[in-house]
Amino acid sequence: MTEPRILPGCAVLPPMELPKPKQEPSKKAEQPKRKKETAGRFAVINAFADMTLAGLDRSEIAVWLLLWRDTKPDGLAKTSQANLAQRAGVTERTARRAIGSLQRAKLLTVTYRGGLRRGVSTYRVHQLEREPQ
Repeated sequence: MTEPRILPGCAVLPPMELPKPKQEPSKKAEQPKRKKETAGRFAVINAFADMTLAGLDRSEIAVWLLLWRDTKPDGLAKTSQANLAQRAGVTERTARRAIGSLQRAKLLTVTYRGGLRRGVSTYRVHQLEREPQ
């Protein structure tokens, strides 16, 4: 059996877990909650990548990922369509179409539609509502 080929600079892989920094006693109580939240976020992105990603086009994927990343602890993401378009590398019209497609796929809900003199829109990103394809 031949040895696997190692790319230059990749002979040593980074550790799976970072060393734990020393913490004050009061911060240790927050640790389990933070780990649980992080695990939940990874579960959402893994489910999206495994079951939903293939059925979406590039703009829909970019918009969903940006809104998922922007989601605050209250479950809402607030941003303008112009900002989404700029960060996703698409036109505002394409960003609007992507938002509409994600709504029809039940991967996104617009909870507040912003506009001129009304502020930014508010979105709720859903984990996974579609069946695996």
